[in-house]
Amino acid sequence: MLHISNNVTLGDWEVEISQIRAQGAGGQNVNKVASAVHLRFDIQRSSLPRLYKDRLLRMSDQRISKDGVIIIKAQRFRTLEQNREDALERLRELIQEAGRPVKKRKPTRPTLASKRRRLEKKIQRGRTKALRGPVRSD
Repeated sequence: MLHISNNVTLGDWEVEISQIRAQGAGGQNVNKVASAVHLRFDIQRSSLPRLYKDRLLRMSDQRISKDGVIIIKAQRFRTLEQNREDALERLRELIQEAGRPVKKRKPTRPTLASKRRRLEKKIQRGRTKALRGPVRSD
């Protein structure tokens, strides 16, 4: 494994990225495997605003680990530079997604039909329980 650490600016923020490059093991896709990029981005150590860090930590994305590290894997292209740019672009999109305001859903009132269905289910459960009879312990 070859580790490369460097700082990159994404928009207005400076981001420390450690790039992990796996060496090719041979076989048909030697070039593809040799140019694979695993981008490791530590949310806590970055210079992102507190709001972005909190939203990123609360996002349900499989690329974000519990300890606040984002790992993005890229190996679609043949060259290391192309894969690196692809991984940076996906990281940029993830950060932009965290910056979008959360839309709050307006609470809706239950309709008459849904109230009626709920009542019917409740009555049916009561009837079923009444049919069971008392529980005996012998």
